[in-house]
Amino acid sequence: MNRNLFRWIPLMVALSWLPTQVQAAPDRQITIPAGTLLHLRMENSVGSDISRVEQPVRAAVTRPVIVRGRTALPAGSVAVGHVAAVRPAGHLKQRSLVTLRFTELTPRGEEEQVRIRTRSWSALGPSLTKRDVEGLGIPAAGGAVIGGLIGGKKGAGIGAAVGAGAGAGRLMVTRGKNVRVPRGSVITVRLTEPVSVELPTGTTGR
Repeated sequence: MNRNLFRWIPLMVALSWLPTQVQAAPDRQITIPAGTLLHLRMENSVGSDISRVEQPVRAAVTRPVIVRGRTALPAGSVAVGHVAAVRPAGHLKQRSLVTLRFTELTPRGEEEQVRIRTRSWSALGPSLTKRDVEGLGIPAAGGAVIGGLIGGKKGAGIGAAVGAGAGAGRLMVTRGKNVRVPRGSVITVRLTEPVSVELPTGTTGR
């Protein structure tokens, strides 16, 4: 009878050990909720005059993301995405634009990327000021029309005045300024869906 008991001991030990391992695995996973802000430092430059749609972008997380007192995403993690939209500076009210969207995240110390969804982040160039408009040489025939585009009745008055002063002068419309987001710029994007990440072994808090 004692021999039979000894025979079962290895199995009993294995069974007692298995639940502990099964319970430990889920404990390493933590979910970062939708709406969480990611503070990112750009590792490459983008701009309305230098970037193209689908151009890859890369940024480093500058602030750790804390969930329930645990560091779910340490500073130094990497977010990867692309340029989603580009609009160069145009005439009058067409403002320059560059839009970014991030789609992947690699926690610091890990090799596996995690898919993420974020709101688009955009940088918008400045529009023409009243002084810019008054500096344009606009023929009388087109002055009121262009003024109307700039700002309703007040803009139409400006346009008419400029047009009358220009007489038969040629139309000289100045473009607005392109927008640039240089390397090292810190931007903030918001997660639109929750994302689960795996905590490093031994991580218990900040």
